Amino acid sequence: MPRGYWSQVDTPLSRNQVLEPTVLNLNDVVGEMESLLRRLIGEDIALLSYLDPTLKPVTADPGQLDQVIMNLAVNARDAMPRGGQLLIETKNVELDEAYTEIHSYVRPGAYVMLAISDNGEGIDPAVQSRIFEPFFTTKGQDKGTGLGLSTVYGVVKQSGGSIEVYSEVSKGTTFKIYLPASDGHGEATEEVPSSLDVLKGTDTILLVEDDDRMCALARVMLERLGYVVLEGRNGPEALAMYENRSGPIHLLVTDVVMPEMSGRELAERLRGQWPSIKVLYMSGFTDDAVLRHGIRRAEHAFLQKPFSSSALASRVRRELDAPDMQTGETALSQQGPSIESREAQ
Repeated sequence: MPRGYWSQVDTPLSRNQVLEPTVLNLNDVVGEMESLLRRLIGEDIALLSYLDPTLKPVTADPGQLDQVIMNLAVNARDAMPRGGQLLIETKNVELDEAYTEIHSYVRPGAYVMLAISDNGEGIDPAVQSRIFEPFFTTKGQDKGTGLGLSTVYGVVKQSGGSIEVYSEVSKGTTFKIYLPASDGHGEATEEVPSSLDVLKGTDTILLVEDDDRMCALARVMLERLGYVVLEGRNGPEALAMYENRSGPIHLLVTDVVMPEMSGRELAERLRGQWPSIKVLYMSGFTDDAVLRHGIRRAEHAFLQKPFSSSALASRVRRELDAPDMQTGETALSQQGPSIESREAQ
C-alpha cells in the first residue's frame, strides 16, 4: 500500500448504522464538543481548532458526527502518550473529475472537509490498509475493541462522504473526512469546472510525491495542461534525476512530509545547485504539520491536498510566471516556523 494514503474498503459495520440526517454546520458540531474533547484528551495535549467561517452546510446525523469526532480524538490521544497537539479544521473544498478518476468512490462536486490531526507516533504503512476493518486493533486486549475506526468509516460512508488518512511514522497523522456540501435543503451541490486553457504551458516540472496514486493524479492533471512532467518518488530519486538531466527544470512540485528527505530539504538542495528553480509545496497534512516542517503559507507557495485541476493549474502557472528570485530560505531556517504566519489560500 502506498505510504501516507489509505484507500476505501467496504466493511460490515459500514452498512448497519441507523442515521437521522439533518442539515447542519460542522463548525457548530465541533464547537459544542470542545469542552468534552478537552476533558477526553487530558491536560498534556493541546486542542486547537481552525474553523472556516464561510463553511457550507452538510446533511448528516449530528449525534453520529459526535461519535466520529470522539473516536478520532481518542485515537489521536492514544498516539501521543507523552503529550502533543490535537488540531481540528474545517474547510470548503472542490473535488473535480480529474480527482475522481483516481478515486472512483468519490463523485465530483463541492464538499466540506473535517480534518483531525495529531503530532504523535504515526501509523505504520503495513497497518494503514487495515485500520478500518472491524475488530482490528494494535492496542492491548484491555484497551480497545477495534470497532472505533470501523464505526467512523460506516457513518461517513452512509452520509455520502469519504475518508482518507495521511500518516508518517514519528511525524503524526491526519484523518480527512469529506461530506457533500448541501444547498441548505438536503441536496448536494456540484460545481462546474472552469476552462483551463489560459493556464496551460510547456514548461518542465519535477514532481516529487511518495504516494503513488496522488503522484499519478497530479501527473495526469499537469500533462493535460501541456507540461513536461518528470516524476520522483522521494528526495534522493529526485536529486539523481535532476543531476542526470541536461535540459532545464522550471518548477519543483514536491510533497512536504516524506521519508528520507523532506520537501523543504529537497528544495534547499536543488536551490544550492540551481538557485533560480521555483518551488511549489503540497501536503495532505493540515497546516500545523506543514508549519512544523518549516513551510509557511505567507512565504512559500503551497497547495493543500486534495486539490482540483483548476487549483493546481492556477498555482503552477502563478509560480512559473512569477519573477525569478530566491525566497530567503536561509533566513526562514533561522527564524523557524510561526503559527501566526498562517495565511488562507
